[in-house]
Amino acid sequence: MTRIIAFIVALVAASQINAAEIGDDGLHKTAWMRDTFKDLAEDLEEANAEGKRLLIIFEQRGCIYCTKMHKEVFPDPKITKIIEDSYFVVQLNLYGDVEVTDFDGESLSEKNMARKWGILFTPTMMFLAESVDESETAAAAAVATMPGAFGRGTTLDMLTWVVEKRYADEVDEDFQRYHARRIQERNDGSTD
Repeated sequence: MTRIIAFIVALVAASQINAAEIGDDGLHKTAWMRDTFKDLAEDLEEANAEGKRLLIIFEQRGCIYCTKMHKEVFPDPKITKIIEDSYFVVQLNLYGDVEVTDFDGESLSEKNMARKWGILFTPTMMFLAESVDESETAAAAAVATMPGAFGRGTTLDMLTWVVEKRYADEVDEDFQRYHARRIQERNDGSTD
């Protein structure tokens, strides 16, 4: 019985280590999020210089789905690794007042930028193209948008699909087909 209690205590302690902290703005904070001036053209340039993809993630204070992602999904070692290795993540607050400069040069508060881009849910992840014309908005330049909380498999598959540039494939494997194939491969034991 003592071993079981010790195991449970260790398990709880380990989950606390991976849990994201809450910042002064009430949003979850992780080591892989970047603190930038929120000028997206500059952020994209920096992401490209590091060989990473720009990922914008919208969250809000008290969002139970954001909490789910930060406690159950993002701490998964495979997901943490692909984010750290392949993504330059900029967090925006759905109701925030920090100024954001879009690729088209327009500067708005986070909340007004969310309205401009049609962001309705948190969390929402916007995956940006590697090259964006200065007349485009981030919403128009996104190669994929993932609104809401999803499980580890779906999230990992989306992160991988974007990194592998599957959205640009000539073959007929959009994300849904890619994800279905990956699920089947995991079920068959032919992939991680």
